Amino acid sequence: MSTILAFDFGEARIGVAMGSTELGIAHPLETIATVETDKRFARIEALIAQWQPSLFVVGLPLGLDGEEQLASRLARKFANRLTGRFGVPVTLVDERYTSKSASMALDDTGLRGRRQKPMLDQVAAMQILQAHFDQAAEQGGAR
Repeated sequence: MSTILAFDFGEARIGVAMGSTELGIAHPLETIATVETDKRFARIEALIAQWQPSLFVVGLPLGLDGEEQLASRLARKFANRLTGRFGVPVTLVDERYTSKSASMALDDTGLRGRRQKPMLDQVAAMQILQAHFDQAAEQGGAR
């Protein structure tokens, strides 16, 4: 069994989720709400020390047509920095519709509008990780 950390990268906030390969179920973890790179990576380093992940999953924001955009390049740069700093492999997962889906899921819990902000990014990261687990299960269980 190993742990995976997933990230919904944004310029203002980074949502973080975790899950184990044994269960294949993702859980929201936290939102890193700072634009300061050093503080972001310090918090990620603390999460790595706590969870000891074997893999990172980073959401890749694509346009509705599947084409890459500026946010895609920023997410790829973030993924490369994760691997470079921490030596943990990274998988990119198409994250189209995750923020909308996360917002709808939070609506269902009674959190609406501005009250969603603290949770939205980590729920989106959870959905990115769950998509990774689901894809792995479809491909024969390799996670």
